[in-house]
Amino acid sequence: MDKQGQERFLDFILQRVQKGKEDEAKEILTENFRKQNEGTFSQEDIQVFIPKMISLLKPEKLEEVQAVVKQFSGDWGNK
Repeated sequence: MDKQGQERFLDFILQRVQKGKEDEAKEILTENFRKQNEGTFSQEDIQVFIPKMISLLKPEKLEEVQAVVKQFSGDWGNK
């Protein structure tokens, strides 16, 4: 994912996290983007990322975010 795509994904997620959880979500995403850019992002990172992000999301936004993350993960796995 390029820098512009990362920023769009970050904005998308931040609009869907619980009030007051934005900084934590941004920190998690920024760390994952750094690992992607370095080429060190792994399946294990995905397995840690998903439950953390689920705990930060607004419950009513979970299904929408899961669909987008699934698409993103599929794109990442094809690289």
